[in-house]
Amino acid sequence: MNRSPVEEGYLKRIRPGEEERGLICDMASTLVREVDDSGFAKGMVVGSVARNTWISGDRDLDVFMLFDPSVARGELEKKGLALGRDIATRFGGEVVEKYAEHPYVNTQINGFDVDLVPCYNVDSASHIQSAVDRTPFHTRYIRDRVRDLTDDILLLKQFAKSCGVYGSDHMTEGFAGYLCELLVLHYGSFDDVIRNAALWTPGTIIDIENHRAKDFDEPLVVVDPVDPERNVASSLSLRKMSEFLVFCRDYISCPAKEFFIIPEQKKISRQEFNDEIRRRGTYFFAIVFENPDSIPDILVPQLRKSLRSLESLFGRNDFRVLRSDCHMGDERSVLLFELIDEELPPVMKRAGPPVWNRINAEKFLRKHLGHTFSGPYIEGGKYIVEVERRHLNVLSLLKSPEFIESGFGKDVKESIESEYSVLRNEEVWNGDISGFLYDYIHKEPANVRILQNRI
Repeated sequence: MNRSPVEEGYLKRIRPGEEERGLICDMASTLVREVDDSGFAKGMVVGSVARNTWISGDRDLDVFMLFDPSVARGELEKKGLALGRDIATRFGGEVVEKYAEHPYVNTQINGFDVDLVPCYNVDSASHIQSAVDRTPFHTRYIRDRVRDLTDDILLLKQFAKSCGVYGSDHMTEGFAGYLCELLVLHYGSFDDVIRNAALWTPGTIIDIENHRAKDFDEPLVVVDPVDPERNVASSLSLRKMSEFLVFCRDYISCPAKEFFIIPEQKKISRQEFNDEIRRRGTYFFAIVFENPDSIPDILVPQLRKSLRSLESLFGRNDFRVLRSDCHMGDERSVLLFELIDEELPPVMKRAGPPVWNRINAEKFLRKHLGHTFSGPYIEGGKYIVEVERRHLNVLSLLKSPEFIESGFGKDVKESIESEYSVLRNEEVWNGDISGFLYDYIHKEPANVRILQNRI
């Protein structure tokens, strides 16, 4: 296969060498043997290591502990956690319990980030009892089909990382490793993925096995080869899909090494942030609260829902929002808003129903008689009143009962009801979120970053 010098050069950097392969494969075999020897479950390595599609330097190792389907769900969780803790402890690793659809153990062993995940050893993907039961079938499907496409998969994963769209978690909303593998399998090479992705439009459907069993409404649909009712690209947002396709277009126009370089996380200093506030002339407000006791897959969607609810609250009170974003840190979460208005006059205009809607129009009229700056008067066929504004500034609104009842996600609301802080402008900056603030200020996608660096 003909590859450009840039692609060949980067393959040498990201393709694991024999020593690295030996280390990770030995560790994987040892952990599988530990699971097998327990007598409770059968061990299986899944993910990129099992499929030989990991990028050099990645130290993630996923070991699944397959239990007989007759084991009750509660018993699987109990025995799975106990076995995971036992294996981690025997190798000197610290035990961290994490949760997906059910709990599993994460630990660090000999420099590897190891997940020990219990699941059911079902005989087909149609008989899965939990979402993780599907993963072994993904591994088998890819492993049997992509042996000659490994380098293309490595290039695509590195390319997606450089673009900032690699990762199917709720904060990234990008491409899972399995999705990258399927795209290469479908199109046939890294080059063909790039050239086809540059032409994607919302609603693009890829169905390798031609067995789609339902309709999907996500921007990109890649039907899971082992589950006709699942979209592998369901986590991919329209924004990330769009960033990827313009990245592909620019690479086709100028296939340079910058498209494979993963940029370091930059941070904004306190002074730089303060300078940006003055330069933009807007008003920054951050709502900060402790993370609820919930997993990221639950918390992040709640943070995004909270952003939308608060934008609606600001709009109902005539405070214009330029932009907003959220951040989930290790201990605290942040809802960030950049507002065009911070203070408003005491008077506000409120419209009633059309006057031909007699019953409601007269109710509106009687309600406001004697309680207005001006009106009621008729404008555009409606009663209009100019009344006293309840909140003259943003801080008043963010300290009011309306704020608490504005429509947060359940866990976010409980945390905010316990305690929250409102920070304004210069107070917003904190070293822990300086990377998040840098990304907020410098929002341009990866292709624009590369173009700007060439100026």
